[in-house]
Amino acid sequence: MYLIKKLKWVFLLLLVFSYSCSKDDDNPNPNPEEEVVLENPINDFIWSSMNYWYYWQGSVNDLADSKDDNQDDYYTYLNGFDTPEGLFSSLKHADDDFSWYIPDVEAQLNEFRGISESYGLNISLQLVRKAEGSNEVVTFVSYVVPNSPASDAGIQRGDIVYKVDGTVLNDNNYLILNNLFTETSITLGFGHYENGDFVPDASDIDLTAVQLSEDPVHHTSIIEENGKNIGYMVYNSFTSTYNGELNDAFGTLVDAGIDELILDLRYNGGGSVLTSAFLASMIDGSRPAESENSIFALLLYNNKRNSDNALAYPFFDQVFLYDKSDGSYTGNSVAMNRLNSLNRLYVITSDRTASASEMIINGLRPYMDVVLVGDVTTGKNEGSITVVDAPADNDNEAYTNLNNRSSDHTVGLQPIVFHIFNSQEESNYGDGFTPDVSIQEAAFTANILPFGDPNEALLRATLDHLGGVSAKSQQLKSNYQLISKAKVKGKKFNKEMYVLPGEEQFLNKQ
Repeated sequence: MYLIKKLKWVFLLLLVFSYSCSKDDDNPNPNPEEEVVLENPINDFIWSSMNYWYYWQGSVNDLADSKDDNQDDYYTYLNGFDTPEGLFSSLKHADDDFSWYIPDVEAQLNEFRGISESYGLNISLQLVRKAEGSNEVVTFVSYVVPNSPASDAGIQRGDIVYKVDGTVLNDNNYLILNNLFTETSITLGFGHYENGDFVPDASDIDLTAVQLSEDPVHHTSIIEENGKNIGYMVYNSFTSTYNGELNDAFGTLVDAGIDELILDLRYNGGGSVLTSAFLASMIDGSRPAESENSIFALLLYNNKRNSDNALAYPFFDQVFLYDKSDGSYTGNSVAMNRLNSLNRLYVITSDRTASASEMIINGLRPYMDVVLVGDVTTGKNEGSITVVDAPADNDNEAYTNLNNRSSDHTVGLQPIVFHIFNSQEESNYGDGFTPDVSIQEAAFTANILPFGDPNEALLRATLDHLGGVSAKSQQLKSNYQLISKAKVKGKKFNKEMYVLPGEEQFLNKQ
């Protein structure tokens, strides 16, 4: 009997031990499973804002609305990226060449206001060989901002750059020119041509960048030729904080009673959509202002933004003014100076002509003949907004309140959020606009003349076409130079078209 009881106890102990082992095998961690922790909250901001705003949201699998249904899976996905910029890059559509990640939102907003740390020196982004058969290359100064370090140093449009920080430029090292856009000090070597030979200047020039505010209306003049008053304007950026200056320049053209207008956009990479609509309204003063039947441009967003309608930019007769210090709408406007005598427009273009500049060409073509002289344009028929970490209850304001953005970081995004059309719903310039008269400014590197000089190569070709004369510009070419295919990247915000916060109050819905 004693032995039987003892065996029973042994059996019970074995049973308990076996059950315990079985439970341990089923649940190696006896504690409840812990939730996945999000390692970087910036990643959540990036995904959420792209999911709501991005034009191609419906075509990017990782931006599907179901992606964040399970929080643990969602956080695990976000934690799989080493950097927020890496996540952003992974979410871009294959057709997207223009969305970008912003490390410092305030720096970009300053750029959009026309404020940047700069030498005041702009160069051609196309290079030419110093001589036929040489591997050394040069570029030229396209324009200089008044009252800048470059202008104070005596640098002028047309000056030829052959050396940067002691390095003579060639096919292999020319990207050192990007120091102009990334460094706060630089040393440039200049030269000139004599009898077809390049001659270096005796001394280099040292420059230190300062904060500059650049008026995009760079040059305005009246050219009298063949019995006509021809207005000529070099306009370098659609900067909303200089709407007033643009309007004043058109006041000069209106007072002169011009018969033709040449708009020089060869260095204009774009800017504010609203400012583009203002410029179009100044050019075509015959259009009724703010009429639903007189549309300059239509903006189509993704289905979350406006699935049933598009935002319509009409022609205006008032110019809304924006504060130069913070870029905000002041609440004030002035009467617009509008031309009403034009039935055609000449536009000087280059491969740097993009976005809001191309919007002018596309938006005015249903109403007047637009003649292009220069090079094929960039081909950017899409636009963006500045997205910041500032969620809002109102979907229309989600991630767009620039004054209420998170103080935890400086990151923002500039994603493509809309496609742009003209009043005929045309937008077929993704490969750029082909000019009616084809001519590349870089071919004249040895003989770049001031803006407004009737013999300046692109202006001369335009005047010739306007006067019904075959282009004579090739005669200005002082020596043969092979155009290099190499291109300098240039500053980051140089090809853009964007909508400003609160801009919708001025628009129609179609």
